[in-house]
This record gives sequence, structure tokens and C-alpha cells, in this order.
Amino acid sequence: MNLLYLNDRRGQYPGSVYADTRLPFDDQPRIRGELRADIAVVGGGYTGLSAALHLARRGFQVALLEAHRVGFGASGRNGGQIGSGQRQEVDWLEDNLGRQAAARLWSLAEDAKALVRDLAGQAGVPVRDGIAHACRSKDEVDHARALADRLARDYDYDKVQPLDAGGLSALIGSPAYIGGDVDWGAAHVHPLNLAIGMAGLAQGAGARIYENSHVHRITHATRAGDKSVVHCDTGKVICDHVVLAGNGYLGNIAPKVSARVMPINNYIVATRPLGDNFPEILPRDTAVADTKFVVNYWRMDDQRRLIFGGGETATYKFPKDIRGVVRPHLLSVYPQLRDVELTHAWGGTLAITMNRMPYFARPAQNCLSASGFSGHGVAMATLAGRLMADAVAGQAEGFDAMAAVPTRLFPGGRFLRAPLLVAGMAWYGLRDRLGI
Repeated sequence: MNLLYLNDRRGQYPGSVYADTRLPFDDQPRIRGELRADIAVVGGGYTGLSAALHLARRGFQVALLEAHRVGFGASGRNGGQIGSGQRQEVDWLEDNLGRQAAARLWSLAEDAKALVRDLAGQAGVPVRDGIAHACRSKDEVDHARALADRLARDYDYDKVQPLDAGGLSALIGSPAYIGGDVDWGAAHVHPLNLAIGMAGLAQGAGARIYENSHVHRITHATRAGDKSVVHCDTGKVICDHVVLAGNGYLGNIAPKVSARVMPINNYIVATRPLGDNFPEILPRDTAVADTKFVVNYWRMDDQRRLIFGGGETATYKFPKDIRGVVRPHLLSVYPQLRDVELTHAWGGTLAITMNRMPYFARPAQNCLSASGFSGHGVAMATLAGRLMADAVAGQAEGFDAMAAVPTRLFPGGRFLRAPLLVAGMAWYGLRDRLGI
């Protein structure tokens, strides 16, 4: 059994402000008996839904298998930020992969943002512009300004506006940071509604979606022309290709992937609607992320609730008092909210890699996988689904560009990698607290 299920009630959306404000989406049937399809997609988050949608639009017969409900995992619980670029910035990409590869990866990331905006528009899900980046040191502010200059000069991207301390404070309503920037080409969205909207589009294109259908084993084809079999508790899918889109929830069904992709938990709270109170907070309705290793990130929703994320753990269990975990991070930015009720608190499981770049791979015959989006998945996970659909159809250039990024194994093997990650996160958490 995948221990990640212990944190959640199968078949229901976990409690969150997103679950309480989501679009309607009828329960989908559980798989029963033997089915045949061209493609079996494992996972009903952004990656799997995008893959199913784009494959179905290409005329393939698609069966998507989700262990809970579509958007149940990180896709329905995250901060909703549609960030520019890759998880690593272009200077890192140039230094580690070269200028040509960095330019290609930047272009793919721009495609990712455009794809999310397009699919959200098709599904009637509003997207709002702007993500501010809040810096804690002069070196970080200088780096942000240099990066903005580089993007404008070398990547023809002039939508990043550097900000001094006063400019950032006016934009976010807090003097907690000493400067940063705002990217007006980035955006934010209700993440669960985006997933549900994509599910509706996929169904409209002819994809079959099966919820509460836990995949526990895959028998992969071993020779050209063989079929693969995806085994669930209540049925199986016989197919030509398998798309793995489970991210932090893959468990043991793909050991080659899970050796390079580590699930971690992240936590979010939401305030009561603020109404006309605290007008200084996010007056231009931007989202924000700061430069801590364990990032704080926040945005307002349509009811002017502040949705604030902060704090991570590398265990399968969520803390009993999530509010107690996140509240100090919230108050470090907005101490004026000390007496404001936190109406919702929830956690979610995402997946990271050693270098924080997503891991694209062909783990078996006629099998594609993309995961490990490391907190940058709203855009990149959605693009990953389309790139896998393209690759199945014989157009693998985008997939291969992402797969060419080297991704190391986590040290320590199956049993020691989690304790080593906990130790590393504790060290960086200490650096955050000391302001290093």
C-alpha cells in the first residue's frame, strides 16, 4: 500500500479552501474488469490530464486511472503560481547545460505558461497576472536585477520589473523584504479548478477517466508489438503505451523513477475573507514567493482570502497542527494578521529532484514518465503532459530536450534517502532562520 494514502480519505477531496470553492465535477466510475486502450495514463493531476487531453485530441483511445479524484494530489492543493522559466534560473541552466540548451528550456517554459493560459481559457477558469519575488539580502536583490537584465537582453523577455525595498513593500503590503522584482508575464490561478477544467476538456475530447482506481502494478511490454498491462485493484487496462503521471504518488510502481524523485509535504493556510480590511496587502492582486530555501508563497483568492504557504516535511505524515506550522511564516510577513482567523489549513505531497529540475524518462518499453517538478509544476507539469502526448505521436523533440537534463539518484538508497533529505532540509531551514 502506498503510505501516502494514510494522510487522505480515498474518494474525497481533502479539506482545503480550494475544495470548498471548486467547480462541480461528477464522480467518475471505478475501473471494472478488463479494458483496452491505446494509452493508459496513470495519474489524474496536471500531467496526466494534459496528456490524456492532448492524446485524445490526436485521436488516441485513452484511459486515465486516478487513485482518488482528479486533482486530488499536488495539482489540487498547491499555491496556484504559474511561474516563468524552469525551476532553475537561466544562469544556472547556462552554467550547467550550456547557452543553447538553456535557451531551448526557456522557450519550452514559455510554451508551458501559454498552454496553461489557453487551457484555463477553454475551461473558463480565470487567470490573474503577476508574481512578485521577495528578496532577503542585498546579494539576492542584485542577482534579481542582473537576471532581469539578462532575460531582457538574451531571451527577449522584458516583463520582469526590478523593485527596491519601497517598491516591493508597496506591491505586497509588507516591509519584511529589502527588494526584489515582479514578473508581469507570470500569473496565478485556482489550482483545483484548473485541474477540474482540464478533466472536462479531456472528457470532451473522448478520454475515459476512472477515479478511485489505484494502480498497484504494471506489466510492461518487453518487445516491439507487445502490449502493456496496467493492474488496478478492480480491473486492468491492456494498452500499447503507458504514461506515468503520478509525481509524488507513484510509490513502488516505477522504481527507476522513484530513485530520482522524492515526495515531500508542503503546508498552506487560508484566512477568513479580509473584505475591505488590510487594503495594503496585495493591492494589485499579484502572487508572491520569497527566496527562502523552504519558500514562503502567497496570493489572494476571489473572496480576498489570503492563501499562504510555508513549511515542509520529508515524512509521509502531516503534522497534527498545520496552522501552528504555517502561522509563524505568515506572521513574519504580515504581523497585522495576528488576530485574523485561519479558516483552512491543509497539506499536500509534491515531488522534488536532486537538482530541482523535472525528471523526464523512458523507464520501460513504450512507457514515458515526467515528474519531480519541485514546486514549479502548474506550468511545467501541464506542458509535460503535452510533450508526452507529442512523443507518443512520434514528435519527441520537446520531451527529449527535457530528458537530456541529467538527474542524479538521491543518495542513501531506498531506506536512507529520506533521513538524509530531512537532515539537509533542517540545515537549510536553519540558514533561513538565521537569514543566511
